[in-house]
Amino acid sequence: MERIKLHDKEFKIFIPSEKILNSIGEVAEKLNNDYKNCETPLFLSVLNGSFMFTSDLIKLIKFQCEISFIKLSSYSGTESTGEIKEILGLNSSVKGRNVIVVEDIVDTGTTIEELYKLLRAAGAADIKICTLLLKPEAYDKEIKIDYTAMQIPNDFIVGYGLDYNELGRQYKDIYVLD
Repeated sequence: MERIKLHDKEFKIFIPSEKILNSIGEVAEKLNNDYKNCETPLFLSVLNGSFMFTSDLIKLIKFQCEISFIKLSSYSGTESTGEIKEILGLNSSVKGRNVIVVEDIVDTGTTIEELYKLLRAAGAADIKICTLLLKPEAYDKEIKIDYTAMQIPNDFIVGYGLDYNELGRQYKDIYVLD
C-alpha cells in the first residue's frame, strides 16, 4: 500500500483516483439532469481544496455555466478552528442567480453555513451545495448538502486538492492519516 509523509505525519492510500473520478461522474450526471433547463448557473468553487474537484467536475458539465472562485479558511494543521476567514471574496455578482457551491469536503459545516449566509445576503436566488466528500458523523448544520460524491468517516485526509499545512494537494489519490 502506497504511503506518503507530509511534515511530521504519515498517510496511507484511502480512495484511489479511479473511484474519485467515477463518483464525480455520477454527480455530474445529476447536475446535468437538474440544470439542463436552467439559465447559466454559477459554479462557485471554494479554494484552495476544491480546485481539482472543480476542474474534473466542470469538464463533465453539458449545460452553459459560469465559474468563479472564493477562498475561505477554517483549518490550522489537522483541526478546524471554527472561525471562517474570507481570504478571496466574491468577484462575480450572484444577485438573482442560481449558485452551485463546489466544496472539496464538508465536515462540521461551519464554512458552508457562513458561505450560505454570505450568498443569501448577496442576493443569490438559489443555492445548492456540491461536495466531493461529506463526513456525516461531523456534519451538524441544517443546510442541505444537495450533491455528494462520497461519504467518508471523520478521519483526516489529504490529496486530490486537500492538504496538511499546505502539503499534499497534488496527489491524484486521497490518503488518510495512518
